[in-house]
Amino acid sequence: MLKAHNPPAMFAPVGPYCHGLEVVQPTRFLFSSGTMGLDREGHAPDGIEAQLETAWDNLKAILAEAGMTVGNIVKVTTFLADRSLRGPATAYRQAVLGDHKPAVTTMVAGLLQDDWLVEIEIVAAA
Repeated sequence: MLKAHNPPAMFAPVGPYCHGLEVVQPTRFLFSSGTMGLDREGHAPDGIEAQLETAWDNLKAILAEAGMTVGNIVKVTTFLADRSLRGPATAYRQAVLGDHKPAVTTMVAGLLQDDWLVEIEIVAAA
């Protein structure tokens, strides 16, 4: 159902992602809203690792409710409060996704609350 595209005419991916991921004959798409590392009460735990864990747990819950897993993710967009958070965010995403390499974009952005360090949105297909 998924076909990676890393054209030889361009640079190799510089991380655990692919340049393009083609979805061949999907029957369903799932688009998440930006998901922060907030717990059930809406609180952001301290530190990037805790917020990454919570954000990815939230995304996995959305996927599970749709009958999908992280293997169905075709695009991940990560918004970070600071450039210094790129390393931990990339490492955590790679640990969650394992060998699965969707299309990925990471940006540094001003998030809505000062204590929010990360916001992640996904597109998945089944």
